[in-house]
Amino acid sequence: MFSICVFGHPVLRKKASEMPANEPYLQEMIDEMFETMYHAEGVGLAAPQVGRSLRLFVMDTHLFKESYPDVEELKEVFINPEVVKILGEDFTFNEGCLSLPEIREDVVRKSEVILTYINREGERKTTHFKGLAARVILHELDHLEGHVFTDHISSIRKMIIKKKLNDIASGKTKPKYKSKNN
Repeated sequence: MFSICVFGHPVLRKKASEMPANEPYLQEMIDEMFETMYHAEGVGLAAPQVGRSLRLFVMDTHLFKESYPDVEELKEVFINPEVVKILGEDFTFNEGCLSLPEIREDVVRKSEVILTYINREGERKTTHFKGLAARVILHELDHLEGHVFTDHISSIRKMIIKKKLNDIASGKTKPKYKSKNN
């Protein structure tokens, strides 16, 4: 299982590199990312969150099922994803992040995304995602670009949570899962 890099770790602010073709440890890394995500009770996890500045993320929306029974369950691996189009209505949702433990904020994102990516089996796909699946994808794509969800909130909200962010970065906030802040 990987440690999760928390706010303050430099890898979270770095634009991730393309996943190399024929990466020998790719399948093992994917398995370990899913294991880490499940252990931390997350729905998505990007490679930068586990200290690898690579364009890869995993997701599984099954945890949403209890609170949102109509959600379409999706378990997928996204390698070198490219946004074709972001569309739909503005959709506000209270987001959290494994890299920002104990922080939740309302974030506005579009409700749909069309994405081209390589799946776990090495197939190139272009898929239109909607609703909570699109939300998770857009959140994880931010990690690949060196952004976190609090980058999308107002300056006033950032001021309000500044102490919490500093506590995470300094190691004062300890998540329930294995983590590292530098």
